Amino acid sequence: MAGPVTSKPPAGRTGASIPTVLADDEALALDELAFLLREFPDIDIVGTARNGIEAVQCIEECEPDLVFLDVQMPGLDGLGVIHKLKADKAPMPAFVLCTAYEQYALEAFRLEALDYLLKPVDRDRLAQTVERVKRSLLEPEPLLAPGPASPGPAARAKLLVKSGGRNLIVDAAELIYATIEDGLITVVTTALEGQTNYKTIEELQSSLDPATFWRAHRGYVVNINHIREVIPWFKSSYQLRMDDKKGTEIPVSRVQTKRLRELFKL
Repeated sequence: MAGPVTSKPPAGRTGASIPTVLADDEALALDELAFLLREFPDIDIVGTARNGIEAVQCIEECEPDLVFLDVQMPGLDGLGVIHKLKADKAPMPAFVLCTAYEQYALEAFRLEALDYLLKPVDRDRLAQTVERVKRSLLEPEPLLAPGPASPGPAARAKLLVKSGGRNLIVDAAELIYATIEDGLITVVTTALEGQTNYKTIEELQSSLDPATFWRAHRGYVVNINHIREVIPWFKSSYQLRMDDKKGTEIPVSRVQTKRLRELFKL
């Protein structure tokens, strides 16, 4: 059985393009999606896979920021791919689920998928998806600078954190990082770990000071004043070691690497 196909970024791609993997067991559907995506210069196809096992391997090797993932594949289906990546503790890309059956849409959004596409993929609907992806992954953020900063008028100074059956109020400045899994946002502060009532990581981020809190990865918001170490990682990528008790390591997505370099003059 042929393994996953990976490719080098085509010449002429800018650093702002989104490394993308396509996974579908139907060769015609895979080729058609790749053909349609060539119209969108922000999408950089770095690998393809023809079943779920190949998809996991390709995603872990290529470390894309975006995956177009067929829901129904032999051996390991699309939802199984996502669960396997979580079990492997791999950096999670954004997912667009592709399916011939609309009933999978609810499951797609439960798994925090950015969007879902019905087969056969319509070019105009695909354009809407790409715009949604660009807003999520490439939307400009304020240029950050380390050090204390005054919160803007919309920034909250306090956060409610549920921990040990109690509703605790903590200073936003004490938040080290926040992450989301299966729709549940966990926050880690200098003193405790718990959950918030925010429904999405975007909603939480919008309530925080943008000069201090950075979306280093789609699944993480970090407090730049609590980054202990910047760790070089595979393929010119980086991880952040935070100064919480566990020394948690957080991936930096490829599209955020430029901002990391600007932030710390790497």
